[in-house]
Amino acid sequence: MGTDPPLPRTLLSADVEALLAGADPELGREYRMLRDIVEGGSAAVAVLDTRLRYVYVNPHMARINGVPVSEHLGRTLTEVMPGVERPVEVPWAVLRDGRPRDVVVSGTMGTGDHSAPREWQCTYHRRHDERGEVVGLVAVGVEVTEPRRYVTELERAHGRMAMLHTAALRIGTTLDLETTCRELVDFVVRDLADGASVDLVVEDDPADPVPHGVVRLRRAAVSRSPELAERLGRPPVLDEVNEHGPTSPVRRVLERGRPLLTSVPGRRPPGLRGPYADRLAEYRAAGIHSGLVVPLTTDSRSVGVLAMVRAGSSPAFTMEDGVVAQELAGRASRALERARHYAREHTMALELQRALLSEPTLPHPDLETASRYLPADDSAVVGGDWYDSLALPQGRNLLVIGDVMGHGVEAAVAMSHYRSMLRALASSSGLPLHEMLYAADRMIAASGFDRVATCLLALGDPATDTISYANAGHLPPLRISAEGQVELVPLPAGPPLGTGLGAYETVTRPGQPGGTLLLYTDGLVERRDEDIDTSLSRLTDLRLPPGGGLDEILDGILAHAATGSVHDDIALLAARARGVPGAGVQDVPVR
Repeated sequence: MGTDPPLPRTLLSADVEALLAGADPELGREYRMLRDIVEGGSAAVAVLDTRLRYVYVNPHMARINGVPVSEHLGRTLTEVMPGVERPVEVPWAVLRDGRPRDVVVSGTMGTGDHSAPREWQCTYHRRHDERGEVVGLVAVGVEVTEPRRYVTELERAHGRMAMLHTAALRIGTTLDLETTCRELVDFVVRDLADGASVDLVVEDDPADPVPHGVVRLRRAAVSRSPELAERLGRPPVLDEVNEHGPTSPVRRVLERGRPLLTSVPGRRPPGLRGPYADRLAEYRAAGIHSGLVVPLTTDSRSVGVLAMVRAGSSPAFTMEDGVVAQELAGRASRALERARHYAREHTMALELQRALLSEPTLPHPDLETASRYLPADDSAVVGGDWYDSLALPQGRNLLVIGDVMGHGVEAAVAMSHYRSMLRALASSSGLPLHEMLYAADRMIAASGFDRVATCLLALGDPATDTISYANAGHLPPLRISAEGQVELVPLPAGPPLGTGLGAYETVTRPGQPGGTLLLYTDGLVERRDEDIDTSLSRLTDLRLPPGGGLDEILDGILAHAATGSVHDDIALLAARARGVPGAGVQDVPVR
């Protein structure tokens, strides 16, 4: 490299322009044009010597830095702007090999009211003198603060949308209030906070009236990160009740319906009574420093609050976190209210549903089963979907799935009739499957019961290594191979039960050890404005991980097929044989 030239007093100055214009007017005009381009544009331009000291900066760069031009000359970037971050090795590399390079320079530039975090895209080029000696660099920078900020915001928005979509699948998967609360806090701790709790509004109890101006909240669920759980030591206490008076921040959150960003208070807040108030010092000692309280509300009432905390090195909550948490809480509130309404208004129907949709009656020990029930999004009542498994003589197993028309208590009662009738016919009559359906159809039609139902029977016989099917208007079952491939089992379908038109057929197929048999109701596949063949094809396009358990299979199918809004109840019953050599997932429920 050449030696550093003496630092000039002027560069691209008006004096030089005048001198050139006197000697050669054309050269003077060209020089003025060059000067206008360098000093009048929106790009920052600097000339550096071989020690990376400023030889020249244009006025725009001086304005950016908030430092006069004269205070740049002879000094390095670090000396002029110590708060600016840049990869210092890049300009040295350009000096060595002459290959231009781009870098992003960021930091707080400017002074006073003009000081702000900014980013610039800079390009370095090596300079040579007339003898070819390296004399320094030229740096040209263009501000990219806003475009990069836009990209960052877009990425964060996509991340928020993905998180909310995942929350819709993981929160409110059951009609159980406590389960929904646990799902909410577990999801929040995974994605937003170090600790979270759900406190639900306690209904008025005449035996223990709430004092005037006080709201009682019951701790329904708590979740903590492993690090916070270790610092707090003892496990959380559930079902405790705290009272929030008129001046309590939580009370204000419920009344105003807006999130509250807060720090852990140094003393007991006014208006708060209960176990939580007594543990504030413990929370501070565990490093909890930032809190976010979000109301859980529906259109008609306040359900409770979602409280989140951050501890240790986690950053404090921001207003943006509050917006995301409020959207999440809005979705969770609907699930919580649905679960609360379901539990309060349909207690008898709930007990019936739990009895009929609990794990099916245990089949023979050589058959493994698993099941799922997912209620419709727009239904706060029970439905008519059901499933069952029966152990029959000679080691045979009967799988049953059905769907009563409609929803509500009447559909649940009808479902119990169908299930009981088919159990009785299967256990005592010894009829073939098609005659069993025929008998059930005639009995229902003769009784005047006006709730028809679809139904599918699958009977596994280990003696013949076959599965026999009979179908009353139900969708065909699925076979899932050991490799995770899905295929339909085509079957003739007779009319639904209860029409009195019964004409059914028993179809027997050979067993194929090594996979899983799946029975399901139409809520899994039917979509508004979509042909049923297209819906079924979507199922057969699934590829599930090989070797998974039945619960993994059911979760995978629900994650892929039951996306978006669920307009009808979904019931699933999966079965596979135990002890088939070399099979991770088995395809025939008869072994």
